[in-house]
Amino acid sequence: MRAITEGVRQEHDDIRSTLISPGVVATELGHDITDPAVATALTGWRKKALTPDAIARAVRYALEQSDGVDITEVIVCPTAADM
Repeated sequence: MRAITEGVRQEHDDIRSTLISPGVVATELGHDITDPAVATALTGWRKKALTPDAIARAVRYALEQSDGVDITEVIVCPTAADM
């Protein structure tokens, strides 16, 4: 994805392209897992995961830049060291 995003940026002066790479994000996926060990592990990850709002704020940051400014890449990670 990085190569495609960078290629678009270099080839088109009138197009801004931003690659947003989120870390682990809490979602509704996996709530139906019945394996107790996996369900417990996911519960622990969800406590440390990013909120969807954190990713939305990163997208908004990139979109709100003035004309002539391109945020090339944003990497959003949880502060938890093991994520």
